[in-house]
Amino acid sequence: MENNDLNFESRVDLEKLKNAVAQIKAELGKIIVGQEQFIELLLVALLADGHVLIEGVPGVAKTITAKLLSKTIDTGFSRLQFTPDLMPSDVLGTSVLNMKSSEFEFRKGPIFSNLVLIDEINRAPAKTQAALFEVMEERQISMDGTTYKMKPPFMVLATQNPIEQEGTYALPEAQLDRFLFKIDVGYPNLEEEILILKSHQERKGVLPQTLIAPIISETDLLAYKNNVFDVLVEEKIMNYIAQLIIKTRNHPHLYLGGSPRASIAVLNASKAYAAINGRDFVIPEDIKKVILPVLRHRIIVTPEREMEGMTADKVIEIIVQSVEVPR
Repeated sequence: MENNDLNFESRVDLEKLKNAVAQIKAELGKIIVGQEQFIELLLVALLADGHVLIEGVPGVAKTITAKLLSKTIDTGFSRLQFTPDLMPSDVLGTSVLNMKSSEFEFRKGPIFSNLVLIDEINRAPAKTQAALFEVMEERQISMDGTTYKMKPPFMVLATQNPIEQEGTYALPEAQLDRFLFKIDVGYPNLEEEILILKSHQERKGVLPQTLIAPIISETDLLAYKNNVFDVLVEEKIMNYIAQLIIKTRNHPHLYLGGSPRASIAVLNASKAYAAINGRDFVIPEDIKKVILPVLRHRIIVTPEREMEGMTADKVIEIIVQSVEVPR
């Protein structure tokens, strides 16, 4: 009887989380038409404590969706526009001389926030990209011999344009590996395009940000993240994840496979996906839902296969079909 009560308590907690996610989706639905999968993956990454790389052509609501998501959570937000002349100090902060005390003091940069939107991340040079390595992985910055911890929650949402290559720098593999997801945002279909036009017409110039209200507090978000940690993952599910990742390392179509960090990313993301669906245990379908955005930026297709039109997404689908689903 006691165990049933414990299970009941767990379900009540996940019910709150599930309802909060539904409310956030409804709030974003006032402005964002379609893009349900995009929004869902952003919420999964938020609960799994991961960073997100968002790729898509200009005008498909990459930046506005990330900005509006931040509006639904009552927490800090900052936005950085990456440019080729951006220096690490423009991101992290710099030491300035205090004339009164005659001592240097650290003035924090815009990265010191909770939700950080980096627009066109691939426009900044390697030195500035390297400045993000420590803060994305360890949630801290080391400056002048002092370590500054980031206040939780901390999440980087970065956008990039896959088409325009002039004045851009390809992100190093080590940095790509620090993103939980790479989300590809495509064009809307005809019905969605019509709804976008109608929505824009009805707003009559009112800024989208002013129509979005906070849904959850910082405290709520941290509590929901703790709920995700408690989601059950059976050993057969862990074996399934491991088999999928191992297959990427010896697949003939791939030059680079997934690292153990990729396995952990699939585990954490599938737990968050289960939680937002009100389940306190992971099923194979959760893994199938998250494996594409987790792996697509971590694997590299061989040049020969790439010339034949093979993509990372196609190879992942082949691998998923080749591994037996646990019963």
